[in-house]
Amino acid sequence: MVERNSGKILNVASTAAFQPGPLMAVYYASKAYVLSLSQALDRELKGTNIRVSTLCPGATATGFQELAELENSKLMNRMSLMGIMTAEEVATIAYKKFMKGKRIIIPGIMNKVGVFANRLFSRKFMTKVIHKMQEAR
Repeated sequence: MVERNSGKILNVASTAAFQPGPLMAVYYASKAYVLSLSQALDRELKGTNIRVSTLCPGATATGFQELAELENSKLMNRMSLMGIMTAEEVATIAYKKFMKGKRIIIPGIMNKVGVFANRLFSRKFMTKVIHKMQEAR
C-alpha cells in the first residue's frame, strides 16, 4: 500500500474499546488495543493516500453472546430490550462510513450514547457500571 500510495484498512474493535471491562478484561483490553493501533497507524500514514478506520460496534447478533456465555448477563438482557443490531445492519453502516473516510465508526445511536458516557463520568464510576452490567442476572 505504501509503495502504491493507496489503500484503505478497516479494523474491527468494539464499543468495549472505550472503557475498562471487569469480568471480560482481556476482551475489552484487546479492543482498546485495536482502536489505539488503528489510530496510531492512521497518524503514521498521514501524508499518504492510505486511510485506517476502526469499526466499533456494540452488541451485534452474531452468535458471539452464546459462545462467550453472556446471554445471562445484565448487559445482554438490557441490550435485548433495546434491540441488538444485525450483522448486516452493522456492515452496511460500516461500509458507507468507511468509504466516506470516517476514522472511528460507531453504528447505532445507543452505541454512540454509551461511548459518549465515558466522557461524562470518571473511569472509576464507569468500571463499576460495566462490572454490574457484566454480572449474571
